[in-house]
Amino acid sequence: MSRGPVRRTRQGDFELKLSEPERRLLGDLMGQLGAALADEHRPSDNPVLRRLFPVAHPDDPDLEASYQGLVGDDLVDLRREKLRAVSDTLDAGRVDEQALLAWMNVVNDLRLILGTHLDVSEDDDLNLLDPNHPEADTYAIYGYLGYLLDSIIESLA
Repeated sequence: MSRGPVRRTRQGDFELKLSEPERRLLGDLMGQLGAALADEHRPSDNPVLRRLFPVAHPDDPDLEASYQGLVGDDLVDLRREKLRAVSDTLDAGRVDEQALLAWMNVVNDLRLILGTHLDVSEDDDLNLLDPNHPEADTYAIYGYLGYLLDSIIESLA
């Protein structure tokens, strides 16, 4: 049984035990992601989004342009849709599985963006981070998003 902030209930939906500061933090991060997704440039041109929309054909610019023309807008729209679903349920105490899957995607996206910004690797031991590090708060948010993502995945399993 999950001991984190997300738990499956006997009714089959999911309880979200998040404090008001946690919900505000998530809302702020989602607002930043939403603003980046609203940018009219291609996502791969935006350093914040590059990790979410990696280049599919790095050795063939023509094929990459064709690919982006076919699916680029759809991929951005899908992320916007999931972001709206989480935003709509940000203050909810319970959500259904479809909403929790959107939560999983959005939390993962936020974590990927922060991890890329921090240049985190699997070999990094974030528990050894100096609390006086200039990015200590960002590392703490990254760790929190990992904790929340683990709780979501565990609850869905």
